[in-house]
Amino acid sequence: MRKYGVIVGSTRKNSYSEAVAKAIVKGLPNDAEVTFINISDLPLYNQDLDADSPAEYTRFREEVAAQDAIIFVTPEHNRSIPAALKNALDVASRPWGQNVWAKKPALVASQSISGISGVLAHHVLRQSLVFLDMPTMQQPELYIGHSDQLFDENLEPTNDDTKEFLANAGKQFSEFAAKFD
Repeated sequence: MRKYGVIVGSTRKNSYSEAVAKAIVKGLPNDAEVTFINISDLPLYNQDLDADSPAEYTRFREEVAAQDAIIFVTPEHNRSIPAALKNALDVASRPWGQNVWAKKPALVASQSISGISGVLAHHVLRQSLVFLDMPTMQQPELYIGHSDQLFDENLEPTNDDTKEFLANAGKQFSEFAAKFD
């Protein structure tokens, strides 16, 4: 059994990013342990707090550390990743020398209601993951455009192709992550 942490870059309830993440998770093995890790309550990272970290930092770092692999799904905000996601990356990579992201295989997916599909956020996130020492699955590329047309009001995929594509990405990620045991 492998433990998969899921980080959704949107802090909005019932977001399309969460819908994409749930569709990807459906492709993971039946015995996978999946934890959606909350980032919405993290105070902004401040190095002054490293000596006496807030409970939210400690909780988040422990949850990330307990995972074997991480799935990131993000929207694009102003041609980058949302501030909450960048903050989460910073919180779990500090204090210096205590990066709990290191060596965890990662999958990156981006989504947007536009046709540009969050491609810039996707690459900004990948750039950070390189520095954080996270081996990241390269294929398939998960740029999900027009997400508002791909999910219904219950955030379920509206067509079989989307459902199959995202679940297959989850399956491929489980195979990728297994290489890092």
